Order: sequence, then C-alpha cells, then structure tokens
Amino acid sequence: MKQSTLSEVKSAVTPRATLLVIGVVALQLLFVVSYVGALHEPKLRDVAFGVVAPPAAAERTVQRLDELPGSPLDPRALPDEAAARKQIENRDIDGALVVNPGGTTDTLLVASGSGRALAIALGSLTDTVLEAQGRTARTVDVAPASPHDFNGLSSFYLVIGLCVGAYLCASILAISAGARPANPTRAATRLGTMVLVALAGGLGGAIIVGPILGALPGSVWALWGLGALLVFAVGATTLALQGLFGVIGIGLAILIVVIMGNPSAGGAFPAPMLPPFWEAIGPALPPGAGTWAARSISYFDGNNMTSALLVLSAWAVAGVAVTMLASVLRQRRATEPSMPEEAS
Repeated sequence: MKQSTLSEVKSAVTPRATLLVIGVVALQLLFVVSYVGALHEPKLRDVAFGVVAPPAAAERTVQRLDELPGSPLDPRALPDEAAARKQIENRDIDGALVVNPGGTTDTLLVASGSGRALAIALGSLTDTVLEAQGRTARTVDVAPASPHDFNGLSSFYLVIGLCVGAYLCASILAISAGARPANPTRAATRLGTMVLVALAGGLGGAIIVGPILGALPGSVWALWGLGALLVFAVGATTLALQGLFGVIGIGLAILIVVIMGNPSAGGAFPAPMLPPFWEAIGPALPPGAGTWAARSISYFDGNNMTSALLVLSAWAVAGVAVTMLASVLRQRRATEPSMPEEAS
C-alpha cells in the first residue's frame, strides 16, 4: 500500500512538474519584489525642469533647485516661456517655472498628459520651495490629460491589455501542437498568425480607448499602428523565447513583459518618480516604450516617440529572427541522426 501511494505521488508530481512549480513560485515572488520595489515609495529624481527668469535670477534659481535635498530636479535655464512650453510639448522637459520679476506670483508649467502624478508632485515641490521665499505659483497645464483619462493612466492600461493579449495568444500558438516549433514552416505560420492578431488587437484597442470611451484623444490610426507593433513585438518575443526554452520560455516572457515591464513602464508613476533601476530599464522594454508612445500620440502630437518605436521594432525583429533560427536549428538537429542511415 505504501509503495502504491508513493508511486501515485511520484506520478502526480513529476520532477519536471516540480521544477515548473518552483519556477512559478519564483515568478510569484519576483512579481511582488518588482511591483512593490518600484511603486512603494515614488519620489522625484532628476526631473528635467526649466527655469525662465532674468539672467541673474535664473542662475540663482537654477542653483537653488539643483541643490534641493535628494536631487528631485535637473534644472536648466530657458530663454522665455515660449521656449519652455515648446520643450514641454516636445517632451524634452517635464515642467518649468516662469519667474515673475515684477511680482510674487510665478507660473508653473506642467503636462498632466504625461502622468498626473508627476504634475502633482512638481506642484507640491514648487509650492514648498516658493513658500520659503514668500512667493506663490499658479499652475498651467500645457498638455492636459483628457477629462475621461483619469490621472493620465489610460495609455498605460491600453498597453497592458495589448501586452497581455499578445503573450497569451503567442503562448497558445506555441503549445497548441507541441512544446517547440517542429519546423520553419510552422514557426513562420505562427508568426503570420501573430500579424493578424496584432492588426485586430491594435485596431480594437484604438477604437475602445478612442471613439467608444473617449479616454484618449489621439489619432485612431496612429494608436492602431502603435498597438499592432506592440502586440507583434510582444508576441514574436514570446514565440522566440518559447522556441529556445520550451514552456520555460513563456515564463521568461512573463518575466520581461509583466514582472519587469509593467512597473517600470511609467504608468502609475512616470519614470522620473521610479527608483533608478526601474527608471533605467523601462524605456527598453515593450510596456515602457508603448506607454511613452501612446502618450506622445494622445497629448504631444506624436513628438519624441522615435526611440520608443525603434525599441518596439527591435523587439519585433529580434523575435522573428530568433523564432525562425530556433526552428531551423531544431529541424537540423532532428534530421542529423537519420543521415547515416540514409547514407547506408
């Protein structure tokens, strides 16, 4: 009886299943570490910030802001308010202080379209600094978030939804007929299917956040193109990792996209409010690049999104290349044992 029970246990939990369970637990803990580590204590860190004032006052103000404890700002003097607005609209800076030399009320320029949390934090910091000097500031939102885009988060939620759908579809395609692509034809077919999924998912997402819900005011066509590129990039990456590592590759895709990508994307808190590690990796991962580009399309006339599109394109191209290469190498290994027999 004991031997029978032991055999049942061994057959129920195989060594392979045990390793997979351990991997899932590791992903679970990494999820907690990444999300809590990135988001538990948001602080301003070296935020690109403009200062507009007469030359002498500008120099003093820049120095004062640069010496604030914790280095929340990376200030630089700008010639006039028009230049400050232009740089905010180009996403070169995140805010600017326009000093009024003839009074005690200055102007703070922000852009809640890039994340309301950052705009609020800049307002709070500026109020504290000016209050110590007996001054106040009125806030002007240069690129305001849509009234139907609470806290400027809709771009982030759009990207999350598209990324989740992308790696789920790719995972289903990858395991539907075996653990790994059997040949290049199957791999190419799966990539072709991901193109169709990307076009459908990108269009659906753009229509939902645009005409249906009115959450994002950007061009539906531009959001469709971005969404399609994002879905294909994540899907191709998932297929590539699965082709290299089997089922474990799907876990690696989750690690890259969900565990590392989502908290570093600048969604809940824009990049300058994240700890250095997450701020550094965010722009290089699909969720971060997608969120930046979606906000640029929606609120900044598509400005400063070339780098984000190049990142997504790189993931897509690398995913296609690795998927096809893995299938070719696998087919070659599979045919090698039969070659001596054929020769004989």
